[in-house]
Amino acid sequence: MGKRSQKNSVLMVCVGNLCRSPIAEAVMRDVVERAGLQGEWRVESAGIEGWHSGRQPDERALNVLARHNIDYLGSARVLAPEDYLKFDYIFGMDLSNLAALRRMAPKGATAKLLLLGDFGLKPDERILEDPYYDIGEAPFEQIYRQCSIACNNFLKQARLNQIM
Repeated sequence: MGKRSQKNSVLMVCVGNLCRSPIAEAVMRDVVERAGLQGEWRVESAGIEGWHSGRQPDERALNVLARHNIDYLGSARVLAPEDYLKFDYIFGMDLSNLAALRRMAPKGATAKLLLLGDFGLKPDERILEDPYYDIGEAPFEQIYRQCSIACNNFLKQARLNQIM
């Protein structure tokens, strides 16, 4: 099984690793870099399902990230059992993702399973809705905004050892 590194580590997870989790990964990396902590954090993303493995994120996600001067070069991959040992924190984007993460967790899993939206978002905004079937980029911009708030708040709390 995987072995955790000395770095703090985060895995962002949605259904297919095509829309929300790549945005969350890119935003979290940006937040970490802006804080000058890139040497202390490892950030990746994955999907619960493998439908899109190896593909680039949705073009609308990439366009939104580009508008915010964030590059993303990753490709979709599926969540693996060893991720529960390799990462300190695994974030679901919605309650369904979080339930699946809990259901799929292997015995002895050590990662903390969390809802990204629980970090600084208003109660009615804490669910990052899947924009895949929506038209246009506005829903992807909303995901970016939610991720920006949540990732900044998570990093602040993590640095203060306030993550339960």
